[in-house]
Amino acid sequence: MSSYTVTLKNDYKERIVPSLVKEFNYKSVMQTPKLEKIVINQGLGIAVADKKVIEIAINELTSITGQKAIATYSRKDISNFKLRKKMPIGVRVTLRNEKMYEFLERLVKVSLPRIRDFKGIGSKLDGRGNYTLGIEEQIIFPEINLDTTPRILGMNITFVTNAKTDEEGYALLREFGLPFKTENK
Repeated sequence: MSSYTVTLKNDYKERIVPSLVKEFNYKSVMQTPKLEKIVINQGLGIAVADKKVIEIAINELTSITGQKAIATYSRKDISNFKLRKKMPIGVRVTLRNEKMYEFLERLVKVSLPRIRDFKGIGSKLDGRGNYTLGIEEQIIFPEINLDTTPRILGMNITFVTNAKTDEEGYALLREFGLPFKTENK
């Protein structure tokens, strides 16, 4: 297993780094931005009423990413939402290194093209070179069996880079193959 390297990781070293050095005129390859981690998060407000939702979401996110997902808990009581402190209200997983590149490759090549009427993703970054992609249905991932899925859930996928500006972050993610909409940047 250790001899296998993900194609995107090699692609980053061999194609993306030289391309970014040329585009931004870096003096050293160490200045090029890199993808540090991918955080996948599902906020599950419905878990307040149904405890099994968290368990199902953990299993689904674990099968999608190949890494164990963990539950996130509320920090305070909010009576309007029938929410108590330390209740499970979401599921999260943080991917780094090989698993991160593997997930990104599957997301770009398999899952995103499965979205109906897909025309690309928005290109608004957060001001620090990071990008969050909202996905409305977890069923776009081939690991999810539609017959055994009780409810359609959305998720946020955050790409955390060490880019200094949005332009650098955008260029990095574009090179990785994220299908940004082309009309405006």
